[in-house]
Amino acid sequence: MTVYYVNSATGSDRNGGTGQNSAFATLSKVESLKLKPGDSVLLAKGSVFNKQFDIKYSGSDSAPIKIGSYGTGAAPVIHSSGDGIHSLYASNIVIENLKISNTSGAGIYGGSVTNWTVRDVEIAKTGLSENAGAVTFRSSKNVTVEDSKISGVKGDGFWIEKVAGIKLLNNTVTSASGSTADAVQMNDSSNILIRGNHLDQTHADSPKGVIALVRPVNAVVEDNTLTGGGFGISAQAGKNVAIRDNDISGYHGYSWSFAVGLGDQGNTRDYDISGNHIHDGAWGVAVSGPSGASYTRTNIKVHDNVFDDLSQAALKVDRPASGSFTNNTIETGTKATAISPSIVDAHTFTVSGNKTVANVETTLAADDTKVAAATEVSADSAVVAVHDNLKIFTDNSEAHRGNLLDNDSSDNDTLVLRRFGDETVGKHGLTLTGEYGDIHVDREGNYAYTLDETKLPDHSGHVSESFSYGINDGTSHHSDGDTLTVFIHLDGLLS
Repeated sequence: MTVYYVNSATGSDRNGGTGQNSAFATLSKVESLKLKPGDSVLLAKGSVFNKQFDIKYSGSDSAPIKIGSYGTGAAPVIHSSGDGIHSLYASNIVIENLKISNTSGAGIYGGSVTNWTVRDVEIAKTGLSENAGAVTFRSSKNVTVEDSKISGVKGDGFWIEKVAGIKLLNNTVTSASGSTADAVQMNDSSNILIRGNHLDQTHADSPKGVIALVRPVNAVVEDNTLTGGGFGISAQAGKNVAIRDNDISGYHGYSWSFAVGLGDQGNTRDYDISGNHIHDGAWGVAVSGPSGASYTRTNIKVHDNVFDDLSQAALKVDRPASGSFTNNTIETGTKATAISPSIVDAHTFTVSGNKTVANVETTLAADDTKVAAATEVSADSAVVAVHDNLKIFTDNSEAHRGNLLDNDSSDNDTLVLRRFGDETVGKHGLTLTGEYGDIHVDREGNYAYTLDETKLPDHSGHVSESFSYGINDGTSHHSDGDTLTVFIHLDGLLS
């Protein structure tokens, strides 16, 4: 395992290259070496290299070849009349702590490569003559790009084609420009994770969008901030796609612009679109397609999203589809749904449990408070289930002073304790004892389920227990009761 040093200012290709004081001067010298698993090539900070860097050899699973930097100052820079870093068929490569800019082609190009990690790399002004993706991988396996910045490039920020196992984590893409440019374009890829990225197409001159997934299989797009573009996420023809907990806004270049679109370019199946804040745009979620096409759109679930400041409806369904639109929050002034009459008559796309509020910011702030409370409770080692593990089984309202659950139909997985007074509820809240544990609800509406593992049956899967309780109004002698069911997943709890 050898470390090679390269310094464009003080190095010499006549040196041995294995010490900082005997560094090489050029990338050509590195390319003449037969790198072995575990070897590292470190470029001196402050260096500038005007050449495409070709990676020809592979590392191993336990000993990848690393390309990085050393010293102090600005990251080393690669300029090129071709790609910045280029590789075919190499495997087990790590690229980190570099800058690539002013290239005619891609910043990083990998074809038929396996097990690559790119981290803390800055890429700017690439694709100057080829309209290339700043980061391009084709026909490859297991690629991760994380904590990197892409800005001012011509072409897509990421161009991913036929990659099995691709992760984009905590990256920033700003202004990917060009007539066909998206911040992220993925074609015919699988096992996709796009998480924690900030993708901003607000000032790009591209008429396209932020994320384009073409025929994805097993994809998760979560916790991203997506801004601008002609659309937010286009996942038109795919299978098993989850789009959740993203903030999507500023997509309103066209009358058809959407935050999430699907069903337009092929069969679409098993989509879960949930927890997103969709605002400042045209359509929210668009389930659509060309006239006359026989594409199927099956099991499309749109739930627990927040929609506001839209010029069109939160949900559009104008082609045959099956699915549901449930438990979403829509701000006053935004139309909830635009569903074709024939689909309404077919009863294949259900709409239920949605609510309209005057100001979604108030709702979002309240949700943040609930999440913070649940997180604080879950830090207790004795608490193994909070919030989503409490599911209301029945809710018998009709009480003179209201039922115990302050959420009759709007939010069936959040328990909020109403204040009935100290004498009725008790100043320390309410505790219900079950077969496997206890539920405690305090006077602020926070709650937790405390599990006694010694009471669990000795098998895998899940068990459930129900809690019934009631409140007596006192003077009116009018009582009210509700039932909760807690589902306990045993997998991972029992050894």
